[in-house]
Amino acid sequence: MELDLKGRTVLITGGSKGIGFACAAAFAGEGARIAICSRSPDNVSRSVAALPGAFGIAADLTDAAAAAGMIGTVETRLGPIEILVNSAGAAKRAPPDELTPGLWRAAMDAKFFTYINVIDPLVKRMAGRGNGVIVNVIGIGGKTPSQAHLAGGSANAALMLATAGLGAAYAANGVRVVGVNPGLTETGRVAEGMEALARLEGISPAEAHRRSVERIPIGRMASPEEVAGAVVFLASGKASYITGVTIAMDGAQHPSVL
Repeated sequence: MELDLKGRTVLITGGSKGIGFACAAAFAGEGARIAICSRSPDNVSRSVAALPGAFGIAADLTDAAAAAGMIGTVETRLGPIEILVNSAGAAKRAPPDELTPGLWRAAMDAKFFTYINVIDPLVKRMAGRGNGVIVNVIGIGGKTPSQAHLAGGSANAALMLATAGLGAAYAANGVRVVGVNPGLTETGRVAEGMEALARLEGISPAEAHRRSVERIPIGRMASPEEVAGAVVFLASGKASYITGVTIAMDGAQHPSVL
């Protein structure tokens, strides 16, 4: 399918690994101009080396000023950002009895504000230009609570509400805001989640992984590339009437009519 993304400027936060990197590679394959942002300069360097022509920048997106500065740098280098994909940040997973107010706050900083600090200035720029797409990668824990991921899931739920509200607020300005809810995906973050689940259930991480896969009707975890395929489609003109919604991608683990 021709998605008409050639030459479009795309910024991917958290684009140095996992789902974010898979998204960067997918957009590059469509001929888009790619900017990758990550907190780690080393991760940025490695990802840019793997995607010739991509521009990389390191920034701590929990800092609003750093996020705004990053946007300015990317637009100076590549021109107006037409598509933003947010895949940065991960909240620390912990069983409920290990949570503290500090961990709840850290989860919001790590997941919610890493997105909002980029979305807020950029959605306003997009609205002023009369076009743009924002795709937020938001874990399924925002829709269905996990005992090992309550703080991070709460941040994800807040992002889902922000996605819906911003999609409605900016639709008349030519800007779409959509989300995808991946379920368990084969990334480096899976191991951390399995360790927290193992502590909660008193089993080994390997057994936690086995049981988790067993609960997925499709019989396996998603690959980062499968999530990236949905993100690229939603960012394209083929999805031009989709905004203000978050689409689940969990292998039917939590079937819903909503």
